[in-house]
Amino acid sequence: NMSAGRPFRGCACFFTDNIFVGRFGLHQTPCLPEVPPNKNNWFKTMSRFLELFCSALLISDSVLCCLFQIEAEVQRRKQLIHQSVERRAIISKCYKPKHPEVYTLQDSFLAPEFLEILRFCTSPGADLQGLLSYLESFSDKRIYRLPVFTEEFCHAFVDELENFEQSDMPKGRPNTMNNYGVLLNELGMDEPFLTPLRERLLPLTALLYPELGGACLDSHKAFVVKYSLHEDLDLSSHYDNAEVTLNVSLGKEFTEGNLYFGDFNQEPSAVPKFMEVEHVRGRGLLHRGGQIHGALPIASGQRWNLIVWMRSSAIRNQLCPMCRRKPELVEAEGFGDGFTEPLQEEVPPTVDVCALG
Repeated sequence: NMSAGRPFRGCACFFTDNIFVGRFGLHQTPCLPEVPPNKNNWFKTMSRFLELFCSALLISDSVLCCLFQIEAEVQRRKQLIHQSVERRAIISKCYKPKHPEVYTLQDSFLAPEFLEILRFCTSPGADLQGLLSYLESFSDKRIYRLPVFTEEFCHAFVDELENFEQSDMPKGRPNTMNNYGVLLNELGMDEPFLTPLRERLLPLTALLYPELGGACLDSHKAFVVKYSLHEDLDLSSHYDNAEVTLNVSLGKEFTEGNLYFGDFNQEPSAVPKFMEVEHVRGRGLLHRGGQIHGALPIASGQRWNLIVWMRSSAIRNQLCPMCRRKPELVEAEGFGDGFTEPLQEEVPPTVDVCALG
């Protein structure tokens, strides 16, 4: 995949920062921060780090467990590209879909209200206030709900996903926070389904999130997550590696498991205010990728959600949203993490992933 003729890349921080440690439900960066120009903030960070470290020393087995988990996760991340390419090749050759029609986006999959919203957004004079009259807004967090898919499509799509889950095909999981789910690029859905869906959303995101590159979201990472009893029940607080996220409830039948949203990660408050949002099958939530959020435990049934992290290279090329630094580019497969090489004659070499400590 290319953006204006430039291949997509990742940022080297993927191998050093934001390592999720399941035992504590926290993301860790296992290295001390460099001293930035604002030394006061650095000293606050260091004080907190030392406080946590000294507390952890009281339970050394937890410290060792944490370190082993971090190292294992770093090594796993270094193998991701190679393993993903292998899985996709096997799936493409050997897997027989139950519902092959769901792999290519069709208007019949989309809710009539969604198509009406698209018509408005592409009409002359379309503006934010007009668009908001079509959407359900939540507080002041710039979270919006809208119909996306029909009930019939949701049923067929989940049935297809369950068919894949029950097959003997190799399966890559979305991330370390979700142990159950499907990476949709490995099913071959990027070009025929997800890219057209992202492109159709651009008129909406251009009006809703102009400062986040809503008009030029040129790549994505998409996956489906599954929650059920005795599997993944909930999801810890986090923010997404995305400028804008689309989260669509696909079903099936379940109780509880609401999403909750806190602060925008770049605008933290002294006392964060959280709000809950219920899932509605076929409807999607649009929110800023940097919005802190999570999912409460499911009480019964199964919950499937389609997650699309939409990215703008024009925005993230300036500052990586995960490490908050100028991205240090590394080789990647497909859309990578949405970064692109700079437009200049002398392009600096990418980083050798295997050389990263």
